[in-house]
Parts: sequence; structure tokens; C-alpha cells
Amino acid sequence: MVLSNIDVKNSMLLIVDLQELLAPAIKDFPNILKSTLQLSQAAIIHDIPVLITEQYVKGLGETNQQIKNMLPDAAYFHKTHFSACEEPGFLEQLKIYGKKQIVVVGTEAHVCVLQTCLDLIQRGFEVIIIQDAIGSRNPEHKRLAIDQLRQAGAVISCAEIVIFQWTKQAATPTFKKILPIIK
Repeated sequence: MVLSNIDVKNSMLLIVDLQELLAPAIKDFPNILKSTLQLSQAAIIHDIPVLITEQYVKGLGETNQQIKNMLPDAAYFHKTHFSACEEPGFLEQLKIYGKKQIVVVGTEAHVCVLQTCLDLIQRGFEVIIIQDAIGSRNPEHKRLAIDQLRQAGAVISCAEIVIFQWTKQAATPTFKKILPIIK
């Protein structure tokens, strides 16, 4: 599959399990959160749908409060499978948005992010992994997950690249709103 340029009309943001009780164990979590919040702000400006998964809330807590505060209109999907695609109703939820490009952030890179993204690729979605917005407890596990996802056909990118791809053009009212996010 050849990935086309990432486009606001064709993409959505999937936030995978950025939960309060898991966060302290994740290597470099403050930077992962920063990149996620930047993408979230850009998604709001561009009116891009956001879906947030939460893995076993009873054990891992709810989504990080800063994300919840920034995205009050985001949809939430509770799961116990590592791959959200294995959870009843998840793929139906994705079909509601009608987007073929899924920009993915979250934790853990080598568990829920990896399994969800592999299943999404298998189902024909274009998956864009935001390297600076995914994490694991062990950085080596994150690296291995990225390698595996790249081999499977995912595009590995970063928050700023995607924000510019969504925005497309400088000297517009939209760009003026985006500029503070990337400065």
C-alpha cells in the first residue's frame, strides 16, 4: 500500500491508553504528553475527529487529565484486549468517522499500540505512528515496535510533520492558529 499525503479530510487521531496510572512507568512520558497535546490542539483547529481508547480503567485509571481537558468532545472506547480492533464495536466506531488515515499516539508502543496498528493495517487503514508521542516502559521495546510497524507498512512520523501536513499552507487564518502550537 502506498500512503498518500496526510490530509485533514481523510484522517483522524487515535489516542491509545494514555492513562494516569500507567504514565509514571512510561519512559519520557512528559514529552509524549507534550506531542499528544500539540496534535490534539491541531486536531481541534482542523476539526479532525479524535477517538481515545482506555485499557482496563479499573487497573490503569482514566485518560491523562490534560488530554481530557483539551478534548472534551472526544469519543472514548473502553477495552480489555490489547488490540482495540479485537474489542467488539471498535471497528464499527471507526467506520462512523469514514477516515482511511489514522494518526496514532499512545502507550505502550510494544503492546496496545503495536497490536492495534498491525490490525488496522491488515484491515486496509493507512496508519501513521507519531514516534515522539508513543512510549513504553523500556525504550528498546518502543524501538522494536517501531521497526515492526514500519515493516508492516505504517508510516513513522512526528507530531510537527503531521501538523504541517494537516495545515498545508502558510499565510492563512488556520496557519495563524497553528503557529503557536509549533513555536
